[in-house]
Amino acid sequence: MMQPVPRALLVDLDDTIIAAGERPIILRQVADELSGELGPHSPEVVAGRLEAALESFWSDPSRHRVARFGIPAARRQVAREAFAEIGLPTDLADRYAERFSELRDTNTVCFPGAIAGLEAIRTHGVKLALVTNGSAATQRAKVERFALAPYFDHIQIEGEVGFGKPEEAAYRHAMQALDAAPHETWIVGDNLEWEVAAPQRLGIRAIWCDGFRRGLPPNPRATPDHIVTSLEEIADLFAPPGR
Repeated sequence: MMQPVPRALLVDLDDTIIAAGERPIILRQVADELSGELGPHSPEVVAGRLEAALESFWSDPSRHRVARFGIPAARRQVAREAFAEIGLPTDLADRYAERFSELRDTNTVCFPGAIAGLEAIRTHGVKLALVTNGSAATQRAKVERFALAPYFDHIQIEGEVGFGKPEEAAYRHAMQALDAAPHETWIVGDNLEWEVAAPQRLGIRAIWCDGFRRGLPPNPRATPDHIVTSLEEIADLFAPPGR
């Protein structure tokens, strides 16, 4: 169902506007490159172990809050622990983590339709805020790399302002910057807690962006008001003037 055009839209960055490739695929690529050093273990097994280890590591909110300010170091830690469990050396774990980080960076691109979607939303007079978690240097570099600043009225990076999603302050600060109340604000992102559950508690309308087209997980922790697979679909949710 179409809705009145909001006054403001808060937009996530990673896995919403830009994508660094799917983690399991890149882990397997690195394992294939290092296959001659994995001993008795197949690349499939090693990549699978690392995927499980990384999923477990990042699923802990408290750990995530700290580790996202030093992602390369966190990846090395996870790789070292996973490799130790199967008898592989620390130096190999470090090289694996470093190569994985390199490929994640070089594979980062804008999702198809992301920029066109932002442009379409702006034609409706919606104010846009980029609200992203992570370190100031890392996230600001992404904004500059993809020339995103002109599309936003406000850019809010956790490492620059001192708070991030799902803290209430993150949403309230962005809304204040755009002079918008919760009932006038929408948010879009890929994280069901950060961009759906937490903002909904404040009265913000939440759009879940399923850019990788995986579908909602079983028994999701929150129910989005809308689901899109691209930012290009958001303007289609706006009701025509007078309706």
